[in-house]
Order: sequence, then structure tokens, then C-alpha cells
Amino acid sequence: MTVPARSLVELAARLLGPNDREAVLGDWAQAGQGPWRGLVEILGLVIRRETALWNNWRPWLAAFGMAWPCTLLLLGVSFSIGRTYQRLAGPTACVNCSPTGQPDSLFLSCHVVLLIVWSWIVGFVVGSISRRTLWVSGISCLLPCVYCLSRFHETSLSRLCLLLFLPPAILGVRRSLRITPIKPHAALALAAAMTVSMFLAWRIGALWVLTWALMAPVGYVVLLAWRPAGQVAGRSA
Repeated sequence: MTVPARSLVELAARLLGPNDREAVLGDWAQAGQGPWRGLVEILGLVIRRETALWNNWRPWLAAFGMAWPCTLLLLGVSFSIGRTYQRLAGPTACVNCSPTGQPDSLFLSCHVVLLIVWSWIVGFVVGSISRRTLWVSGISCLLPCVYCLSRFHETSLSRLCLLLFLPPAILGVRRSLRITPIKPHAALALAAAMTVSMFLAWRIGALWVLTWALMAPVGYVVLLAWRPAGQVAGRSA
């Protein structure tokens, strides 16, 4: 067998978990099958494993109930932050006021804090609900980003302002992959702080009605922290 052919089979086997990968490669080597036969069988196994995951509700909720709609909301908040910063830093007729009549600095601060926490929590929840289909959730997040970037025609702002939510969201996903859970009291404190912050933002007109939907991931974090290990659906996905 040529080295490139073996490398191709081993590359396909990387789509499996470490234990499955070693077992499949071992069986393939013992059977003495050709590289193309081995490649077809490994890819078939990968497809069957991935298809079986979607028999559960968790991947659907993570990808299309969380990642997709929350990305659209966070794109809007990111753009609002970019627009408010531009108005605050640029020479305008009313440098101290936002469209809501509130000081721009307060308006901007509320948006920044909420965006960071929202993004982190959404990333954490998506990663917790369905780890093994995280790549699909990533695509569900990427597609709205690509669409909005392609439709962005605001010449006075950088397109990157739409992606301000991505760094904290990625950090949230990375935190969800750790074994150490969030402590219950920390989760409650986070939920309380978010509720108060969103209420204050609502009072000064710095919050849209639809962004209240981002409290759902916060509720899941509290549930995840208080439920015993193994009883929260997303931890074993």
C-alpha cells in the first residue's frame, strides 16, 4: 500500500473518536483490505454515527433553536454597538445623546456588557446541549454571519463590527467542553445580574423586545448548574 493511500484512510478515521479510530484502523489492518475499501467503510461508519445523533432533540435545539436565532440577535446588537460608538466618537451635532435621548456612553456600556455576557452564555449553552454535533451548530452560526456581511453596505462602519459577539461566544463554547461544571450560586448570581441589567437597559430604551429571548439560555445555565450530573440533557450529548 502506498503511503498517500494509507494517509487518506487515517485522515478519514480522524472523524471518529479516539477509541473507535484505533479499533477501526486495527480491524482494517488485520483484514488486509485495500485503501479504497477501507475508506468507503470508514466514511460509511462516520455517516451512520452522525445520522444516529440526529434522532435526538438536542442537536436540533442546539443548531436551529439556539445557534441560528441567537446569532441573528447578536449580529443586531453588535451592529448597534458599532453604530453607537461611531456616534460617540465622531463629530456629530449631538455627541452626548443617542436616539433614545439617553447619554451615548450609558447606552454603549449597557450594550457592551450585555453583548459579552449574552454571547458567552449562548456559546456555553450550544456547546453543552450537543457537543458531538457542535460543527453543525457552528455552520448555523456562520451562515447568518456570511449573509449579513455580504449585505452590509454601510461605508462608514467596518464589517467586522457585526462580529463583535464571536470572541465571547467562542470562549463560552470552550468553557462548555470542560468537565468542571458551573457552581449553582455563580449561575444564580449571573442570572440575577443579567435580569437586572436587561431591565435597566429596557428602561433607558437600549433593548429590543426580541432580545428578551436571550434570557432562555441564561435559564438553561441555572438549570444545568442545579440539576445533578447526568440529569441535564445536554451534558451527555
